[in-house]
Amino acid sequence: MSVVSATASKASASQPRFPVLRRLLSETPTVIAMIALLLIVLMAVFAPWITTGEPYQGSALARLKPIGTPGHWLGTDEIGRDMWTRLAYGGRLSLIAGIAPVVLALIIGGGLGLYAGYAGGRANTIIMRVMDVFYAFPSVLLAVAVGAMAGSGLLNTVATLTIVFVPPFVRVTESVSTRIRHMDFIEAARATGIPTWRIILHHMLGNVAGPIVVYATSYASISLILSAGLSFLGLGVPPPAAEWGQMLNSLRQSIYIQPWLSALPGFMIFVTSMSLNVISDGLRNALDLKKQM
Repeated sequence: MSVVSATASKASASQPRFPVLRRLLSETPTVIAMIALLLIVLMAVFAPWITTGEPYQGSALARLKPIGTPGHWLGTDEIGRDMWTRLAYGGRLSLIAGIAPVVLALIIGGGLGLYAGYAGGRANTIIMRVMDVFYAFPSVLLAVAVGAMAGSGLLNTVATLTIVFVPPFVRVTESVSTRIRHMDFIEAARATGIPTWRIILHHMLGNVAGPIVVYATSYASISLILSAGLSFLGLGVPPPAAEWGQMLNSLRQSIYIQPWLSALPGFMIFVTSMSLNVISDGLRNALDLKKQM
């Protein structure tokens, strides 16, 4: 017995403790994307300490200064506000408007999808048919329509995108949950009389969490672009707030005067969105059961 236990302990010790994390960090593009996203988040969090001015303070004498100007190393915007300061502070609103709707949609849509997949029958039919009504509209048009009715503002933007993102999360979660509810361990839990809420939380949630987290990460980049688009159209965060989409809108008139300056907010949106997409692909590969064998 001692030889068997010693062999088992050696085998368990040789296995990595965090295999998903190890596979995630073994992919160079994923690591680069994680570093880029971390730097952007740190830039937004520590904006008051790494910038020298106020995001709303401008000067008519310092309008549209080019990149590399002393004291304004990323130039100034159309009313003389420092671009580096505006980009750093703008990351706060842009990240909130991009990530908060996905988190809320994950909670609401994931919960509805789990219940619909587990319950089946009439409950599943009612929930999924209601979601089909929202699926009848393209996501961009639905976001614009709801945003126009709700009005501008950060909270309205988050609420608008949450409404748009709930149906996809419900459908994906319901699809995964429907396959799992017929498995033996779910049937055994039902046979023992475990309450429904406990089966969903303790038995089903852990088995659907991986695919849903990957899906949520990919949707975070879409949310970031849509929130910036709403601000660009005047339906998101209103001026003079520092937000990347709103900054693109205010600088569009200056594109022929300072094109590189006008592209800076778009560059931040591009880098953040690409980082989230690459991280999502890395998570998908790290959670792939075929690669774990």
